[in-house]
Amino acid sequence: MPVEMTTDTPKRSVGKAVWNGMKLRCPHCGKGHLFRSYLKVADTCDVCGEELHHHRADDFPPYLSIVLVGHVIVGLMLHLEMAYQDVAPWIYVVTMVPAAIILPLITLPSIKGAVVGLQWANKMYGFDPKSRGEDPGLASYP
Repeated sequence: MPVEMTTDTPKRSVGKAVWNGMKLRCPHCGKGHLFRSYLKVADTCDVCGEELHHHRADDFPPYLSIVLVGHVIVGLMLHLEMAYQDVAPWIYVVTMVPAAIILPLITLPSIKGAVVGLQWANKMYGFDPKSRGEDPGLASYP
């Protein structure tokens, strides 16, 4: 006797949701703003009304930002060492320290948006309409 399982909720595109999040847009419709300030996720989308306050990005976006920027800075330092034999330490202080401060601040909103989009697409935490007791048909956006 075969068992059939059906899902009432439509599938969500992970790639599209992550891309919308990276563009700082709502992972659902791609039009509304994801953030209400620098790193504060809006409670709801101002276009489609999707609830966004369920996210649990926590420490993952800063971790990814630090790993990404760290690899860029180490690569640049290795390039400087290989291209120019005697690089003075003050050159690293003048170039790499500001880069280590500015680059994570620039990349952090897009990375956090991507993480929120990933959570929305995979219906993690409260993003699943079934866990909120909503009608799954109302959760879809054309």
